[in-house]
Amino acid sequence: MRYNKIRKMDISNGPGVRVSVFFQGCAFHCKNCFNPETWDFDKGEEFTDETIEHILDLCDNDYIVGLSMLGGEPMHPTNLPGTTKLAKAFKERFPNKSLWSWSGFTYEDYVSKQEVINYLDVLVDGQYVDELRNPKLKYAGSSNQRAIDVKKSLKAGKVILFDDEEEE
Repeated sequence: MRYNKIRKMDISNGPGVRVSVFFQGCAFHCKNCFNPETWDFDKGEEFTDETIEHILDLCDNDYIVGLSMLGGEPMHPTNLPGTTKLAKAFKERFPNKSLWSWSGFTYEDYVSKQEVINYLDVLVDGQYVDELRNPKLKYAGSSNQRAIDVKKSLKAGKVILFDDEEEE
């Protein structure tokens, strides 16, 4: 498994100042994708235990409110073991910081059935659809995508959307 880049201070992928990891590899190839350089599974850097430790060290600052996992596709079967390992290590070390992920896979059909769901706070799901592009959306690129409050959804047994107002 590989990653494309790590941003040590990111304010565009979730609320507050976050660390963001862009995983390498995506099979969806959405039209007008924001990160087509992340499609090739063979490019980028190797994702290792040292990479995870580096990411956790970056998160170990008071001004960092959370970690965001994007892509590429962090939930692709090729990437999922590393994504899950990072998510678990992050939540064990920082239980009070938020963990967000973006995935072209949907919550109901795939992500909710994976171990990683137990560590996520918010999942923005669904493939980007250029014809549904909406620049007014805060955390998604197209109107078919949803920012899901994972903890509330798991408890309710149905999808509950993330509400920014409750977080402030």
